[in-house]
Amino acid sequence: MEPRMDYRSVYPEAFQTMLKLEQFMAGTGIDKHLYELIKIRASQINGCAFCLDMHTRDARKLGESEQRLYLLSVWHEVPFYTEKERAVLALTEAVTRISDAGVPQEIYDNVRKHVSDKEYVTLLMAINTINCWNRIAISTQMVPIEG
Repeated sequence: MEPRMDYRSVYPEAFQTMLKLEQFMAGTGIDKHLYELIKIRASQINGCAFCLDMHTRDARKLGESEQRLYLLSVWHEVPFYTEKERAVLALTEAVTRISDAGVPQEIYDNVRKHVSDKEYVTLLMAINTINCWNRIAISTQMVPIEG
């Protein structure tokens, strides 16, 4: 599989806009481990190989365990994630699959047990940022580099 185009060189300002979203996220104080879990779970749902490769590597560099990474797609079946992580993963799934059912009240209520109003908006920004990256990577057929 070959990339369709290098969107970064075709339209550098578009790429810079996405980087500004990442810069914004870096300044929010979101836990880096949690942000990587969000990125990986959304990328699993969206089928984005490029982003999965990148963010599983990033998570491992942060010290994330192989077991938690392997089982992230079935997080609801294993006890390896905190209650907050589980609530955030449920929100990630709901927002990523927004057309299925929106964000059900139960998911909203559960995540709100763990985060403030500002943190909730931060989570929404995190989820939307990775979903945007996924859509760009998939649409331009970006592929991971082996190694």
